[in-house]
Amino acid sequence: MFKLTSLNLNGIRSAATKGVEAWLARLAPDCICVQEIKAQMPDLAGRFEVLAGMRGHFHLAEKKGYSGVGIYTRHEPSAVIAGYGSEEFDAEGRYLEARFDTPRRKFSVISCYFPSGSSGPERQEAKYRFLAEFYPVLHRLKAERDFVLCGDVNVAHQEIDLKNWKSNQKNSGFLPEERAWVSKVTGELQLVDVYRRLKPDTTGEAYTWWSNRGQAYAKNVGWRLDYHLATPSLATAARTAAIYKDVKFSDHAPLTIDYDFEI
Repeated sequence: MFKLTSLNLNGIRSAATKGVEAWLARLAPDCICVQEIKAQMPDLAGRFEVLAGMRGHFHLAEKKGYSGVGIYTRHEPSAVIAGYGSEEFDAEGRYLEARFDTPRRKFSVISCYFPSGSSGPERQEAKYRFLAEFYPVLHRLKAERDFVLCGDVNVAHQEIDLKNWKSNQKNSGFLPEERAWVSKVTGELQLVDVYRRLKPDTTGEAYTWWSNRGQAYAKNVGWRLDYHLATPSLATAARTAAIYKDVKFSDHAPLTIDYDFEI
């Protein structure tokens, strides 16, 4: 099996104080995609370059304490690509692709952190710019190779993907335009929402993010914002999916999917 995990850390140093390294050592994934590292290379050097036996690769934001994505892997990539060619969003550290090209197979693992629009109209417009830019990137990549994109997409696609969908229809993360983008990716582009392929009807157990306000986590008033989006041939190899909630490393929960193949 190829065990692949995705986790928005909400700060790698913060998650480390909550035991994420020990948990990863027990889980022993082949690869973990992380988002919101919120650190610069001097913060990572000598401390977070290797995590639970996996070597890290990073695309960090220019702004300190902001965004940043990484991929920790047990297998040496044949290539690592930081950024997707966007002047605006590459500066925010939102895209990292690790390519694994072997005689057995050729595919990519992508760690991606989509912008949030919840802070106001300006960032919502930035989110729409990102979605418009990013769709053709995925379209071109799918024509070239198989891939699994892991990350915080910051969109709950369907009504079953969040607790209070009726009251959130005008809020960022559940706006019609955002949901339509995910529908276009899974429809027209034919990428597979792997968790939903395995668990098409799961509701409360599917949530991966909870607001820090009130008692959202305790009451499981959550959203499913974290995804594996895969090309069809890789998606068909998915066997099991699990969201770990026993320990809270972040405001997000890690999503792990086992794929029935080897590199």
